[in-house]
Amino acid sequence: MAAAITRHYLTLGSGASKRRVHYRRAGTGPVLLLVHQSPRSGGEYEELMQRWGAHFTCIAPDTPGFGQSEPLAKASPDINDYADAIVEFIAALGLEQVPAYGFHSGAIILITALKRHPQRFSGIAAGGYGVWTEAEKAAFGANYTPPFLPLPYGQHLVWAWNRILEQAWFFPWYDARNETRMRNAHDDPARVHDIIMEILDAGDSFRHGYAAVLAAPRDIPPPDSVTAPVFITAYDGDPMQAHIDRLGAMPASWSAQKVRTPDDQTTVSLEFLKTLPTGPSIEPKADGHQGFITVNTSSFTGQLHWRRAETGAQDMLQVHGPGEALDCIAISGTAIDLPGHGLSSPWPGEAPTDWAPWADVIEAARAALGVSAVALPPLPVGDPARLFPDFTPDRFGAYLTRAWAIARARHFFAPWYEGNAAYAIPFAPEDIALERLATECRALVRASAARQFAIALQNKG
Repeated sequence: MAAAITRHYLTLGSGASKRRVHYRRAGTGPVLLLVHQSPRSGGEYEELMQRWGAHFTCIAPDTPGFGQSEPLAKASPDINDYADAIVEFIAALGLEQVPAYGFHSGAIILITALKRHPQRFSGIAAGGYGVWTEAEKAAFGANYTPPFLPLPYGQHLVWAWNRILEQAWFFPWYDARNETRMRNAHDDPARVHDIIMEILDAGDSFRHGYAAVLAAPRDIPPPDSVTAPVFITAYDGDPMQAHIDRLGAMPASWSAQKVRTPDDQTTVSLEFLKTLPTGPSIEPKADGHQGFITVNTSSFTGQLHWRRAETGAQDMLQVHGPGEALDCIAISGTAIDLPGHGLSSPWPGEAPTDWAPWADVIEAARAALGVSAVALPPLPVGDPARLFPDFTPDRFGAYLTRAWAIARARHFFAPWYEGNAAYAIPFAPEDIALERLATECRALVRASAARQFAIALQNKG
């Protein structure tokens, strides 16, 4: 049976260095730390956590500036900053020492952390470890991580889609030549979409994490060094497989192996991790003003994302409108992402269009969060079928620019699809601020149940 995954927030530090860390947890037994690659989040390990949870309590944080974790309070963090941030997270969980697994840039962060804080790791399994020449690092620095900022008409989304798509075709992504073709190229919109959403979550922070990893020194300890075990693997078609030949002499406790498939890579990594010394299991530590609650009703079982204002009408449960998320509203009380919206679980199967199932979920959330009143959103203006078109990822990424155009037009017309003077509505300049539009566009794309919620609100009467 697959291990269930729960999600949590934990605030570290204080003052100017205070930052929120989001992490996933699954399984039982001793803790295993998993550190993701750039520009992903801990979410890339969900399938792995469900399997490895039979052996470990898997903990997968979003590294600073990725996923739902806040960035470091530094303009240009380097690899040491990301490594120290991982160790700070381990300490905040109350762990003295852990085994760990990291893929690509996650492996670079972990091995850097091992060198800086050797007492914190009983060993590391690394899925790929790039050993770049100075010329390669210089080329990456000039081309790999351009700024990623929202633009008024969604032009940045066109770039993002094609950059991620062609990352599966060429390595490095910006160097389109026959010689740089990827062995396992694909054009799967769903796979591209998963990474796109994580880039949209990270925003411009994604390039800082990349830049830190690409510039990191690859100073493998001398052969006579005594360190915790490190096992480096890479599969056929992974650009990092060729770098196994670049590793050179390593400490006796280090080893490397080329394998055939991604499944082979995770299998041999797990076998290695099971040989390492382990620490105790832990209960999750989490903030008291934001997180995820598990809700069970007759038609929905899943996790709801919630956040509570530090001051204000905390006894009021705020419900966002269709196609929105709690990030889209000014929270003065306690807010949730509804099922099929924001970071909450989707409805099982097709979302309902009658009001009762939605009301049941809202009531369950109200009771679980200990608030006494509920504030529902106003009825949306217009035909739900036209207000919330299909945003299923397509081969060319057009759904992203369509969502951006809708997010922008909603501030000019009601309904947005009637773009003429008869339906114009007043707006303020801050309504179309680029960061606000980026938040609204992201929420709209994620809102798989927006149309059904709008219909349910109308059916409520």
